Amino acid sequence: MIEIYNLTKTYNTHTAVNDLSLKVAAGEIFGFLGPNGAGKTTTIRMVAGALAPTSGRIILGGLDLARESRAAKSLVGYIPDRPFLYEKLSGWEFLEFLGDLYNVGRAEMAFRGTKLLELFELLDWRDDLIENYSHGMKQRLIMAGALLPKPRILVVDEPIVGLDPRGAKLVAEIFRHLAEKEKVAVLVSTHTMSLASRLCHRIGIIAKGTLMAVGTEEELRLSVGRGGDLEDIFLKLTDGGAPQILSEVFE
Repeated sequence: MIEIYNLTKTYNTHTAVNDLSLKVAAGEIFGFLGPNGAGKTTTIRMVAGALAPTSGRIILGGLDLARESRAAKSLVGYIPDRPFLYEKLSGWEFLEFLGDLYNVGRAEMAFRGTKLLELFELLDWRDDLIENYSHGMKQRLIMAGALLPKPRILVVDEPIVGLDPRGAKLVAEIFRHLAEKEKVAVLVSTHTMSLASRLCHRIGIIAKGTLMAVGTEEELRLSVGRGGDLEDIFLKLTDGGAPQILSEVFE
């Protein structure tokens, strides 16, 4: 469902993403892990069609994102790490705007929009201006909007930032349902190791723009030749060398 071939993004002399290739199947939740500045968000934005790559190809549902941009983007629900919203709209007006953008019929919009606001516990605030929403409420509204047109592909950057434990659990349940029941391909970038460990079918670890390893958690564990949890694997693959630096700083 998501196919990425030799994806590269450069800014002047800096390479943010370097020759990255991976695939995410329909019904799969793929976790994308990496340190800050590793290239996760850049990759996510390119897959969502919000940022053009320097080179490489992105195929979404069999459609080349560069050549068939509109049709490919229509398959994608995008949830960014920071909810940028039209804050002078109400929550309902925002969903109506997205419904028009994705050609969601009025009857379906009325039904599905209401159900999504109810799911994300925003129904009582549907007519309030978004500027009065908390960060967590804005994040939940973005998710409701991304799910409104029934996307076949969901691209998510840090889904539980700003959410309380109840909201984070709800999001994990939604992702599982979408993958298992609706066969949606989910690409999710996160720093939350526990979320990736319990939710993702496969995991890719990126560092300095390069994909270091891809596989199930057990496959990654075998690849580094050590036990431990996902955090230990992550630190091994991304060269987490803080202890030596700490000893040098504080000697």
